[in-house]
Amino acid sequence: MIVVSDTTPLISLLKIDRIGLLEKLFGQVLIPQAVFDELTADERFKLEADQIRQKQFIMVKAVRNPESANILKRATGLDQGESEAIILTDELDADVLLMDEAKGRAVSFQMGFKIMGTIGILMGAYEEGELTADEVRECVEGLQRSGRHISQKHYRMLLERLDV
Repeated sequence: MIVVSDTTPLISLLKIDRIGLLEKLFGQVLIPQAVFDELTADERFKLEADQIRQKQFIMVKAVRNPESANILKRATGLDQGESEAIILTDELDADVLLMDEAKGRAVSFQMGFKIMGTIGILMGAYEEGELTADEVRECVEGLQRSGRHISQKHYRMLLERLDV
């Protein structure tokens, strides 16, 4: 299975100390250089950057045609990381694109990609027995406490799918 990730799901999982779920669910996760740069450039997030660098299951993969990412960025208003993640997904014919931002998800959906966000990752971990229902709730509460936005629609869908 080929999985490409944008920045936000990685940051969200780092904030709740659940980045290891990606390895358990997917084995390997590919990120384009722009996503790696977004994750590691800011000195305020040195600890998170070090965690990303240490995770052997997260691999940086350059897009073959950087100009495609630049065109997508200009045409859609997406940031460089989102644009490169979408282009890399297309170039690799990836099975899943991990992305949370609504605009990026909309563009990805139009391109026919299977998209999974942080909530979907948590649900997948629950369905695979990697997290209990209580742990999923704790993760969502941790995301909310850390300032991550979770739509009420997605939160309700998540709660409905948990065996209570």
